[in-house]
Amino acid sequence: MIRRTRENRDVSRKLISVVTLAALLLSLTACATNKGPSRIDYQMGERVPLDPFVYNVIESTWRSQLGSSFSLRLPSQRFLIVNVSITNSGGKEVAIPTFQLEKPNGDLVPEEMKGEGVDQWLGLIRTIGPAQTLQGRIVFDTALASYKLRMTDGGEPGAEKIGYVEIPLRLDPEAPIATPNN
Repeated sequence: MIRRTRENRDVSRKLISVVTLAALLLSLTACATNKGPSRIDYQMGERVPLDPFVYNVIESTWRSQLGSSFSLRLPSQRFLIVNVSITNSGGKEVAIPTFQLEKPNGDLVPEEMKGEGVDQWLGLIRTIGPAQTLQGRIVFDTALASYKLRMTDGGEPGAEKIGYVEIPLRLDPEAPIATPNN
């Protein structure tokens, strides 16, 4: 009888140990999956798969002004124009999230709300159908520097996948502004 009681206590202790270990493993798994957005870095020209989107940053250019002499648009700092291609690899129409630039200190610069003077401007309200590709330009008003273009999969804030593409500082000669003939 005493022997049976000891066996029961040993079994109970082992069961408690197994249940405690299982609970600990479950809590560690929950912490690992709840660590916030995942971040992936890419270079210009590389495919950036953020399901359902596949982004590709084609080129970037800096401008000190946009438009022509009669509709000249000046920035508060400089215009950075980024040419991007976006493919919807999903099975339904989706809205394309807005882009942001990340400064070296981590601050974010939002896209410009106006696209006057930018050929093939993507606009702000943009949707894309399944298996379609959209190519166009986005514009930022910011200081001359190297940045990272921030793009997302459009998921819930804090849980979205985020891709970053290096936008190195590269100054191009600007096209001359057209002046009217007198």
